[in-house]
Amino acid sequence: MAKPKSSTAGGMLYWLGLAFVILLADQLTKVLILGYYRFGDSTYVTSFFNVVRAHNTGAAFSFLAAASGWQRWLFTAIAVAAVVFILWLLRSHAGQRLFCFSLACILGGAVGNLVDRLLHGYVVDFLQFHWRGWYFPAFNVADSAITIGAIGLILDELRRVRRSR
Repeated sequence: MAKPKSSTAGGMLYWLGLAFVILLADQLTKVLILGYYRFGDSTYVTSFFNVVRAHNTGAAFSFLAAASGWQRWLFTAIAVAAVVFILWLLRSHAGQRLFCFSLACILGGAVGNLVDRLLHGYVVDFLQFHWRGWYFPAFNVADSAITIGAIGLILDELRRVRRSR
């Protein structure tokens, strides 16, 4: 990974570029799933992994998925607010590599799922892991990027605390 520029504008562009690559990868994989799978279709890949087309009208782990539809707009508003806040943080801290890498991952993932909510009314999920009858909820590239970003933020904070001692 090339080192981002330390100036605010140049550094921010680097992180926005990373978020855009994540968004593109997320949307490309979802277009493929929507094009080749019908809702509920599944392909057995290994003894612990399937590709499946699932629709999530809720949030993580299908939180509020059974609600009457209002949750779509709540999660859309939360995503828009998160995008604005992340953009402000990236502008303010463009030189902090792990922090901004993490924010860029979260930004790309949040926008990827936001696009789904606006276009379809649900998020397209397709990666499904399972083991001996236990199934982890299906997820997508955007969810993976958000998870990587969250882990990065935790590591960044642990490093910050360690340095302050």
